[in-house]
Amino acid sequence: QVQLVESGGGLVQAGGSLRLSCASSGRTFSSAAMGWFRQAPGKEREFVAAFTWSAWSGTRTYYADSVKGRFTISRDNAKNTVYLQMNSLKPEDTAVYYCAADVRYSGSYYDISEYDYWGRGTQLTVSS
Repeated sequence: QVQLVESGGGLVQAGGSLRLSCASSGRTFSSAAMGWFRQAPGKEREFVAAFTWSAWSGTRTYYADSVKGRFTISRDNAKNTVYLQMNSLKPEDTAVYYCAADVRYSGSYYDISEYDYWGRGTQLTVSS
């Protein structure tokens, strides 16, 4: 059974930085993709960033336009952990952030339905 546990959320001022972690157990790192999504109050869950690996495209990273240049996704295979480094934070980044794992990547890194396993989320609040 795959388990994903996010940590690192909290309260930060606008312009600040924070790093989220997603620790995994089980077969996660044989997974084909790991992603970060977020959900703000009253809004749908949305794609933030993804790390994918496949036979046809190799290893790639993807970002939502809203976070490109500010957020960086990375992984540490030895620790079975995926990170999301967030810089230049804005109040509109406030949301619950979720980590997700996909064991059979089909190309839709931005699609919630692509992912097989989800963590419970960690809250990020950015004050203005």
